Formats: sequence, structure tokens, C-alpha cells
Amino acid sequence: MKVYADNAATTYLSKTAREVLIDALDNYNGNPNSLHSDGQLAQEKLDEAREVVAKCINAKKPNEIYFTSGGSEADNQALISAAKGLKGKGKNHLITLSIEHHAVLHTMARLEKEGFEVTYLNPQSDGIVAVEDVRDAIRDDTALVSIMFANNEMGAIQPIAEIGALCKEKGVLFHTDAVQAVAHLPIDVQEMNIDMLSLSAHKFHGPKGVGVLYARNGIKLINVIEGGAQERGKRAGTINVPGIMSMAAALKDGCDNMEVNMKKVAALRDRLIEGLKDIPYSKLNGDAVKRLPGNVNYSFEGVEGESLLLSLDNEGICCSSGSACTSESLEPSHVLLGMGVPIEIAHGSLRFSLDINNTEEEIDYIVEKVKKIIAHYREISPYWEDLKTGKRKHCLAE
Repeated sequence: MKVYADNAATTYLSKTAREVLIDALDNYNGNPNSLHSDGQLAQEKLDEAREVVAKCINAKKPNEIYFTSGGSEADNQALISAAKGLKGKGKNHLITLSIEHHAVLHTMARLEKEGFEVTYLNPQSDGIVAVEDVRDAIRDDTALVSIMFANNEMGAIQPIAEIGALCKEKGVLFHTDAVQAVAHLPIDVQEMNIDMLSLSAHKFHGPKGVGVLYARNGIKLINVIEGGAQERGKRAGTINVPGIMSMAAALKDGCDNMEVNMKKVAALRDRLIEGLKDIPYSKLNGDAVKRLPGNVNYSFEGVEGESLLLSLDNEGICCSSGSACTSESLEPSHVLLGMGVPIEIAHGSLRFSLDINNTEEEIDYIVEKVKKIIAHYREISPYWEDLKTGKRKHCLAE
């Protein structure tokens, strides 16, 4: 059996998105900045896509939507714009989470080298940041709070509406990396007081290489790509109209069917969690309830995540030992370590990320193979033998 359970890394292009992409490549491939009829037809389709995206996140106006190459570029532009745009007003302080995606963390590190001060908040043991910790970190010189909507590794959903209200109260800009959440969770940028938001098409069955930065009107964006007047002068480069049209179709499909999809995927998630919890000395990472519908992140004591991953792949199961963006690193997950998970337990973690294409039969197959493989590795492990004989102490409860 072949089971794809790595949708947090990337999703397959949906039938709807594929049909729109092919149609766009055939019929709407003009440059929207050209004045001829092909160019203007492409511009019309671009405007339509912008309206679709704005409606899905309840942006006030379509011109608050800026098309990018993906979530990483959108994160970079949001953080750089807030930091450098407000520096002249004495705002030199930024706040984020220690478990953010590296698109945020690396940009923050870059800004630190340029003289900005960054506060990195740690989440609670369930992966969720305390709103009071955010409140306590805000200072008179704070320019921006950037807190991800839902974590890409262990799925915890952050209290975005509460943090947004707090930032509005304090007069601080609020950005959220919503790459894992858009089209999977309800998002209302107005009601949640979100000033800037990042999303990426390939996380909801759209094409790779296409994303969005939502920036509330009144926020001055600073270019990270120079060379042209595209996107109202804020993002140079010939606009990928076919990719954007395909993204909008995938997003609309996801948002229109969100309630049904959430219910189905969450049921599969809970079935998988129920099956894995029978494994001794194992632990679900992240809050059991406030988590993405399709995310299951589990740690298994005495086993290396990479070994599990490769063995599962041999059984036809595609999953992850962490974020796909750091999959070549042998370092344990910074997300799990930031939650206080011991390093030896973080090393033995797997992430399964499900979607509407998965089935109950596939979930049962995953449980069967995980149990079999873990039992095998523990049986041949000297480390596990030490745990059994009491030479080492267990980190997890049986």
C-alpha cells in the first residue's frame, strides 16, 4: 500500500487547481503589465484571483493582497517592512516565538545583526504560547509581534485572535505565518486584528512557487525584490498569472469545503492518535485538541526518527521526522526542544500530516507498520536494553 502522509511538507495539486493551471497556460499566459489584449486579459484574471484570496481571509480590500513566490518570501517582506519601516519612529524591538518556521527565525536573526532587538518567547509544554507572555514582552519600542497561526511540525494552534486584540490595544503591528492554517482553519484578518499574513499555495493543493502576503492598507511595505513596478511597485518580477489563478482555485475550493474537510481529517487524525497511544513509552507532541485537523506528531523513546522514517518509506508510507525545510539536518527539532522535550526524545519523533485524500484503511496500515518497526528497533537496540534493565532511566511514562 502507498500512503502519503506528509501534507505539511507539500500537497499534491488538486484536480481543480490542475485544470485551471492548464487552461491558464493555454489561454491566459500574457504579461498583465502589457497594454495589448492578451496582457489585459491576463490582468483581468489576476484581479479575479486577488478578489478570491481577499474573500477567503476576509481582507477589507483586494489591494491588500500581494502575490509572492511563497510563504518564505512573504514572511521576509512582512518582518523587514515592519522593522525598518518603524525604526525611524524609535521602534527597534520585535517579538516572535522560538518555535517559528525558519523563514521567520532566520529573518529575525538577520534583523538582529542590523541592530534590532528580538525577544524569542517559548511556548508552554503543549506548544501554545501564553497570551500573558506576549503582553509582558511588549514594550514602548516594540514594532511587531510575529506569531505563527499553527505550527508546521506539531500542529498547535496559537491564540491568534487574543494576540491580535492585544497588539491592537498596544498599538503594535501583528503578523502571522499562516502557511499551515490557510484553507484548513477559519481565518478572518479583520476580526482577528491581523495586520499582515503569509500563505503558500502548495500547502492547500495549489502549485509550488506561489504565495501571498496580506498587508492591511496603511502598512508601508519595503521591497525585498527590486527590478520592476509589479504588485504596485512592492514586488518586482514578471507575474506568474497561471500559478496565481491555480492557487486561487485551490484556495476557494478549500475554503468552500472547509467545514466538511476539517471534520473528516480530524477524525482520521484522532484515529491515528488512538492507534499510536498503545505503544509504550510514546508521547503525542502538542495540544491534543488545539491542533491542526491533520497533524499527528509523536515521539517514541529509544528509536531514531530518521530510522523510523526510512523504514516506513520502505513500507510505502511517506511521513516526516520534522519540518521538510530542515530534513537534511541531523539536529533535533528546534520546535520540540523549544517545548521542553528532552533531546533524546526529540530525536525519536515522527510527523504524520493527513488530508482529505487519506482513508481509514491507510490510517490502520500506518499504525500497524509503526508498531512493528518500533518493536523491531527496540529489540536490537543496546540503548533500549539499558532502559529495560534499569541502567538508564526512561524519559517518558509507560
